[in-house]
Amino acid sequence: MRSIKGRVAIVTGASSGIGLATARALADAGAKVHALARRQAEGRFESHSVDVTKARAVASLVREIGEQEGIDILVLAAGLNIPARRLEQLTSASWDELVAVNLNSAFYCVRSAYAYLRNSRGTVVLVGSVSGYWPDQAAGSAYQAAKAGLLAFCRGANLEEHEHGIRFSTILPGMTSTPMLDQRPAPIGETTRAHCLQPEDIADLCLYLVSMRQEAYIPEVTILPTALQAVGKPAIQIE
Repeated sequence: MRSIKGRVAIVTGASSGIGLATARALADAGAKVHALARRQAEGRFESHSVDVTKARAVASLVREIGEQEGIDILVLAAGLNIPARRLEQLTSASWDELVAVNLNSAFYCVRSAYAYLRNSRGTVVLVGSVSGYWPDQAAGSAYQAAKAGLLAFCRGANLEEHEHGIRFSTILPGMTSTPMLDQRPAPIGETTRAHCLQPEDIADLCLYLVSMRQEAYIPEVTILPTALQAVGKPAIQIE
């Protein structure tokens, strides 16, 4: 494993949940972290308030960081879901919003950073979801479509950028205890929530991916809560 001390990292969705846990984990490991989110994030990193669905704003900020410091690591953890997520409830506006946050923002960030990532032979980690390739009654079709697109984007980018040394990895978490769970149409009970993955589980995995030696990488990895999911179904009975 390589040390990431002194390397420059950008993390999106960094004001809460997986993004915040990852920004903290990378900073604790010695990276210089730029945390991007609509709200200011708190931690031992530099926080930037930006809407990652706005292409020009993203390009301006990412290029400013890249020109001043370079970019070694890009973690795309911005995510959104809404209560009215079933197909019969979706509108064109809500569809566009979910795709913008969960998919378009990743392209904006990669497109703005890839020249610097080529120069550093850097690593990009995209936080997807198991719902992007497993049928899921709870996630909603727009969210699932966006996360499936994120996985396909990562695979295509890997193929194109392989010769330039950029490594792209997608993490596909199962149910994780983040503020997004509070947006589910039906509340999640405390007992069930206690069995969920924690944001730190995903952050630890992200740290592992960006610390691998340059000669190896993991294109995609699924991580599930042991008690809740095994091949897409409950593994144990939770009262």
